[in-house]
Amino acid sequence: MKISEIISVLENLAPSLYQENYDNAGLLTGNSMWECSGALITLDATESVIEEAIAKKCNLVVAHHPVIFAGIKKINGKNYIERSIIAAIKNDIAIYAIHTNLDNLLSGVNGKIADKLGLINRNWLSPLSSTLRKLFTFVPFDYAEKVRKAIFDAGAGHIGNYSEASFNVEGTGTFKAEHGANPFSGKIGERQFEKEIKIEAIFPRHLQDSVVRAMIKAHPYEEVAYDVVGLENTNSNWGSGLVGELPEASSEKLFLGRLVEVFGVPVIRHTKLNNRPVKKVALCGGAGSFLIPNALAAGADFFVTADIKYHQFFDADNCLVIADIGHYESEQFTVELLYAILREKFPTFAVLKSDTRTNPVNYYF
Repeated sequence: MKISEIISVLENLAPSLYQENYDNAGLLTGNSMWECSGALITLDATESVIEEAIAKKCNLVVAHHPVIFAGIKKINGKNYIERSIIAAIKNDIAIYAIHTNLDNLLSGVNGKIADKLGLINRNWLSPLSSTLRKLFTFVPFDYAEKVRKAIFDAGAGHIGNYSEASFNVEGTGTFKAEHGANPFSGKIGERQFEKEIKIEAIFPRHLQDSVVRAMIKAHPYEEVAYDVVGLENTNSNWGSGLVGELPEASSEKLFLGRLVEVFGVPVIRHTKLNNRPVKKVALCGGAGSFLIPNALAAGADFFVTADIKYHQFFDADNCLVIADIGHYESEQFTVELLYAILREKFPTFAVLKSDTRTNPVNYYF
C-alpha cells in the first residue's frame, strides 16, 4: 500500500483546505508514492518519535501537530525541529500533519473530547463560514436527471441531515454554434432556442473539482455553461470549539474531579468557582482562549481548554469557570481517534499508536 492511500483517507476525513491560515497541515516530509511499511500515530513528530518509527519499521508518522510551522532557512540540527526533519529525511520517514483541519471537524478533536465527557446536544462555539459553494448549470430537459445524479454522487446536495437537495427552474436557453463547433442541437450559424432546466445545488468547497468534473462529464453540451459561487452560510460539519450539556447537572467540584479522572491531569488551573450547578460545558482542545467570548455568549457554566494566560482568566468575569487542563492533556485522545479511523479503513495494515509521551510540560509536587 502506498502512503498516498492513507493520506487520501485523512484528506477525505479532514481536508487540509479547512486548516487555519497560520497552520501547516499536510505531507511535510517524504513522498506520497512510497510504499508504506507502517503508520505511527502521535501528537508530535519529535526526534524520539522518529526513532520509534524507525525501530518499529514504520515509514509514515501521522502527527496532530506539524513539526514545521514557520519557514526554515537552515537545516543543520541546531534545534529539535531541524533534528527531527534530518532524522526523517535520512531514514525515508514521511511525516503527515493533520492539525486545525481536524480540530475544526465536528467529529474531530473536540468531538472526541465531548465523547469522553459524555456531552449531549452539541453545537459549535464558532461555526465556520465560507466552506460552501453553489453550482448553477443549465441542462436540456431530458438530461436533467442524469446531471443531477452525477453531481449528487460527487457530493453535492447535502444540507444537514438531507441529501440530494437541489432547486430546478424551467426556462429557455439560446446559443448559436459558430464554425468548428459540434452542437448538441441546432445548426451552425443559426440561433438555437433550447428548453432547459436550471439546476442549483450546494457542496463543500473541497469537492468543487470533483463536482464540476462530474457535471461536465454527464452534460450533453460541448461547451457547458455553469457558475460556481461562494456562500457565507455556516456549515454544520465545520467550526471551532464545542458546547454541549451534561446528561445530569454536577457540582463544580465534582466536575473538576471528573476532568482529573478523564484527562489524567495532575493539576487544573481554573478561575474562581461560582457555586452554581454545572450543566452546559464549552470546550476547545489546545489553545482556546480566543473562544472565551463565545463560551460566555453560549451561556456555558464551564469552559475546558488549555494555554490560558494570566489576564485571560479575568475574562471569565465570574460568569463561568475557565478550566485550563493543559495542551497535551486536552488533545491526548487525538491519537486514539486517528488510530481508530485508520484501523477501520486498513484492518490488516500496521497502524500503531506511539508509546512516546511527547508532553514537554512536567509538574513538581
